[in-house]
Amino acid sequence: MKDVQHLFPSEDGNQFEQVTFLSYIEKVIMAIDSSKDPNKSTLGPILEKSDDFYKDIIENEKTPNTGLEMDLVLDELIKLTKGHPYHTRNFVTNVLPMASIPGIIGNLTNTLLNGNNLWDVYGPAAAETEVKVITMMSKLVGYDHTKSWGYTTWGGQGAVFSGLRVAVAKQFPKAKEEGVPNNLYCFASENAHYSLLKSVEAVGIGSNHLIRVKAGKDHSMDMEDLQMKLEETINNGGIPVYIVATTGTTDCFGIDDVQSVKAITTKMEKKYNLKPIHIHADSALGGFYSLFREYDFIQNPLAFEEDVLKALSAINERMQYLYVADSLCFDFQKLGQTPYLTSLFLVKNGSDLGLLDLEEFETPYVGNRGYGSYHTGYTLECSRMGSSIAIYAALLSFGVEGYQQILANYVRVNLAFRKKLAARIPNMSITNSENIGPITTIRIYEDGANWELELNGEATHEQIQKTNDLNYELFEILGEHREEVFFGDTKRQCLVDAVNSDERFPIYAAKFFSISPYTEVEHLDHIVQAFENAVERMEKKETVYVL
Repeated sequence: MKDVQHLFPSEDGNQFEQVTFLSYIEKVIMAIDSSKDPNKSTLGPILEKSDDFYKDIIENEKTPNTGLEMDLVLDELIKLTKGHPYHTRNFVTNVLPMASIPGIIGNLTNTLLNGNNLWDVYGPAAAETEVKVITMMSKLVGYDHTKSWGYTTWGGQGAVFSGLRVAVAKQFPKAKEEGVPNNLYCFASENAHYSLLKSVEAVGIGSNHLIRVKAGKDHSMDMEDLQMKLEETINNGGIPVYIVATTGTTDCFGIDDVQSVKAITTKMEKKYNLKPIHIHADSALGGFYSLFREYDFIQNPLAFEEDVLKALSAINERMQYLYVADSLCFDFQKLGQTPYLTSLFLVKNGSDLGLLDLEEFETPYVGNRGYGSYHTGYTLECSRMGSSIAIYAALLSFGVEGYQQILANYVRVNLAFRKKLAARIPNMSITNSENIGPITTIRIYEDGANWELELNGEATHEQIQKTNDLNYELFEILGEHREEVFFGDTKRQCLVDAVNSDERFPIYAAKFFSISPYTEVEHLDHIVQAFENAVERMEKKETVYVL
């Protein structure tokens, strides 16, 4: 037994084992730091994988009979870091942010304690910080913190799924015992994240009962189409139970109007004598901009530039109404700057979670003792990671103003990027120009920019597809050179009408996502040049292909 005890942290805190443990951590940090180059977006050269890379692993990997020494284990771990994406100034891909030091230390604290957040007897630190971050974020978003409640969960997907469970339980309290009725319907923008699709399948409502609402030119949910589809569903015997309003879409930062969604559902409830329809604000990404809800845009205490201030004010126009939603979420592993996976699900009326709770006899070994007072039987997870500790550390370290500064810089960099790009590449269009935030979506055309033609439904299906194919070629070239600058891309930034079809068609677009705290305006010339180089390579490739 002595042979394996050295693989655990000491039980007495002796200095020898403490120094040994810290040396392991130091070795990994030093190895990663030695691979850093601020002019690249990966930790050293990308290691290209052959077609048989994973097949070889499957055939050859096995557990050693005798364990390796820790130095050899560390060497293997360090090998895994080589060529890994890293969040330098040139890391401008999809929403994959950098974990901050307080977030990392919070996560490490949780790992060292290794408490189970199911019950405060097993995880008192996580339980305490979970209550703290629920309270902090409830106050910031405008919820009544004496009534709201929530818990940390597995990403925005977990929040969307949890919101749906609450929505069904509110209208059909016996559904968890008797099953879900077969005439329930959910609604979301056609630009919403696919997590709702997974959720309706998992709950048993079925993907055919997910109604996609058209999005307008600003990529937010079209309110007229929402009302029409709600009425159509109700008149056909369906019961609307759940509407997801996306407040900051992943691809183009479209912000659904939660206040208008609430006005429409209230109208429908009165007109058709319906029970309240649950509104979930999928604020996993954009919700952090609600930290500007109480910012003084007149006095401007953080001295933001005029264009940045104007953009932040426009975002705040919709984000300030998140509190109208019945539930919402914050993916702190996104713009909260904490490690994966640290997401917070909030419910406006915390008592709603009681509809999902288990009876004491269902959990015979936790939660029904005379000791302990925090038992989360209402979560879908049983064992739960104490990710609230990392969230708590980040909230304490950044504070409201710290977050406001970094969120404003994402906007600042993005605005400057759009100006520089437009001046350098004439045959492109910014396809989310009405959406200000950290994201710019870019579409290349053969014969000048004609995004307006597509946006207005005046292009043919064939024209849209031809431009999609062109942009796919660009994606491949950008991907090949991601070590220099790591751009993102999407094969469905939005949907548009075609003049010769009744269908709506996806738009392919490259993405610039200002997601690193180290990306500043002064770095944009290099980033724009990298994009321009990729376009030139693509055009040369197309010319050779035509010949």
